[in-house]
Amino acid sequence: MSEILVAGTGVARRFRQGAAMFDALLPASFTIATGDSIAVVGPSGSGKSTLLQLVADLDAPSSGALSWPALGVSGQLRPRHIGVVFQSPSLLPALSAVENVEVPIRLLGAHPDPRAAALEALERVGLASIADKLPEELSGGQVQRVGLARAIVLRPRLVLADEPTGQLDQQAAAQAMDALLQSLEGSDAALVVATHDPAVAARLRTRWTIDHGRLVTPAQERAR
Repeated sequence: MSEILVAGTGVARRFRQGAAMFDALLPASFTIATGDSIAVVGPSGSGKSTLLQLVADLDAPSSGALSWPALGVSGQLRPRHIGVVFQSPSLLPALSAVENVEVPIRLLGAHPDPRAAALEALERVGLASIADKLPEELSGGQVQRVGLARAIVLRPRLVLADEPTGQLDQQAAAQAMDALLQSLEGSDAALVVATHDPAVAARLRTRWTIDHGRLVTPAQERAR
């Protein structure tokens, strides 16, 4: 039986731009449960990143309520329970690939052998052979997959990926998505991917659409 990982009720986010207020996300209600595979689709600037940052507890809503029923409380969710794959390269340049993946393990003291756990995560994304290379020695696709390995190394119950293929060519994008999906096979972890790429969205079971800050989920479409 699935569990509710994230529940949002009337969640909205406003930002000040000079003297005016900008609605990055209009009031939205949604749930994310174990095993979900969700593509959040919409054009650049539509609110996808804002939504993922709120779900990841990287930002707080201006109004509405967010909870993580099966994960814990705000401030205690990452990186143990929620793994985040960022759009822009986020590896530490002075650390090797395997050392980058070790970072969340060492921060939490979550494994007796951080290197072994990091190597296993790199193996899951097909990159064990480049473990000791620095980020500057890797291709863009490899950098993104190392970031993925870092996001999944603690086997979180929710993985959020913000435009994970946005800066990759078609072949590298396909490899990154293959690695992302394969790394979660056999688990009940939920996956949410923000994307404007139809090829990426087609690989996920459920589609949420967002435009000008307005989120529409399948449940809302059925209620119309």
